[in-house]
Amino acid sequence: MSFWEYLAGRRAQLLADGWQHASAVFQCMVVATVLGVVIGVLTYRSEWAGNLAVTTTATLLTIPSLALLGLLIPLTGLGVAPTVTALVLYGLLPIVRNAVVGLRGVDPSLVDAAKGIGMSRAARLVRIELPLAWPPILTGIRVATQMLMGIAAVAAYASGPGLGNEIFRGVSSLGSANALNQVLAGTLGIIVLALLFDAAYVLIGRLTVPRGIRG
Repeated sequence: MSFWEYLAGRRAQLLADGWQHASAVFQCMVVATVLGVVIGVLTYRSEWAGNLAVTTTATLLTIPSLALLGLLIPLTGLGVAPTVTALVLYGLLPIVRNAVVGLRGVDPSLVDAAKGIGMSRAARLVRIELPLAWPPILTGIRVATQMLMGIAAVAAYASGPGLGNEIFRGVSSLGSANALNQVLAGTLGIIVLALLFDAAYVLIGRLTVPRGIRG
């Protein structure tokens, strides 16, 4: 069976796996973005706190994905729970780091001017600092999403959803008629999803980042 024949015969299953893969990454990125920005907001004013946040999330990223899933399975069981937990933890570093860097890079004179006209600290954060820090934060989200696209495939080890199941089925049956087709279909599917997500982030950047800031 050729690769194109395999795709035609397994189209429904591949589309379902692709949807689950994209949905898992998207939902985990929403959670990771909220947590990462909150951590950045809470720590960027302090040198040691910001460095601690970045170092901690960087340390999490050094844990091999299979090892982390293996540690999570006894605590959360198989399926969605360990997948979501692992992806959120892995997605934090680029967002936390870029949030801290972006917020620290805001021109202090703008913050002082806002303070001088009576803006509260919360108002300055929401109306001045976060909008100006948004470009690097968006870059962090973009990088984290590309990372999670690949890492999510490993979640099949914990019976997680997504195209990783196609890859694992192919790897576990190497030598069989469709093993290579399964690995290739899962891999290409992840690449296509990564490109689609990246294109969406480019569009979001054009819509949300003022042209002057984009340079």
